[in-house]
Amino acid sequence: MKTQQLSRTGTEVSSVVLGLMRIDALDDDAVRDLVSTALDAGVTMLDHADVYGGDHLCERRFGDAVRLTPEQREKVQLVSKVGIRDGYFDFSTEHILRSVDASLEALRTDHLDVLLLHRPDALVEPEEVAAAFDQLEAAGKVRHFGVSNHTPLQQDLLRTAVRQPLVVNQVQLSITHAPLVATGVASNMRDLDQSVHRDGGMLDHARLHGTTLQAWSPFQGGFFTGTFIGDRENYAALNDVLDELAQTHGVTPTGIATAWITRHPADIQVVLGSTKAQRVLEVAAGSDVRLSRPEWYRLFTAAGYLVP
Repeated sequence: MKTQQLSRTGTEVSSVVLGLMRIDALDDDAVRDLVSTALDAGVTMLDHADVYGGDHLCERRFGDAVRLTPEQREKVQLVSKVGIRDGYFDFSTEHILRSVDASLEALRTDHLDVLLLHRPDALVEPEEVAAAFDQLEAAGKVRHFGVSNHTPLQQDLLRTAVRQPLVVNQVQLSITHAPLVATGVASNMRDLDQSVHRDGGMLDHARLHGTTLQAWSPFQGGFFTGTFIGDRENYAALNDVLDELAQTHGVTPTGIATAWITRHPADIQVVLGSTKAQRVLEVAAGSDVRLSRPEWYRLFTAAGYLVP
């Protein structure tokens, strides 16, 4: 599997991240099979959140089912997220600290490798976040910090008080949901919706600051609208190209959809939220495929984006 640096930390990580937001309904054997398949395929990063399953449930399911050996734990990066509560967001010092302690207990570990602020809190006070991050770092409970779904200016606001680098921004990205890529391609075209700036230059900002982008819902057509892979009613042209390139490179269409993301020079990680071990293998194989420029742009235009 393709590997890369996590931001500028010097930590080598897999280009594929296993997201564990749906394991609450799995039994212990199924959780172990999913995780062991991912580890054997070269996945090193496992993604959680306090809210997955509700009140740390998916984290507890992982902690109950999976017992990483000391050697495995040293090679694996455990990620969790904090901030989403019942009907509101909360980046207060108290909530961040309390939630991290609960995550550590549920996951049966003494530290998180990365902690992310899950979605922007409109009432954020950067000093409160900084106080929490400082305490967690000093106690050895969190090694690296980042955000999820944050605009460049929201990150810059946090940086007015937070000392630690924000090493990750986890964002929605797929071939068909790619405004952070597509906007720049069609910039300065007044009458084209694709050129409308919606994220403040998130992709270029990440590259300038050395922030690793992680793509969630990498196979979703839109915002939780179902996968585009195999959907010929809505994405016939795209699926034709996916099938053709899958044959060319000896992987599945899912692998090609993965390769479209990992081909980008920003070294974007793919967060796979599937509970199927076979899907993990397909994505892992796709991460090793390096699409040519013509192939990458063929997929981009087949998804409906304009190359002026």
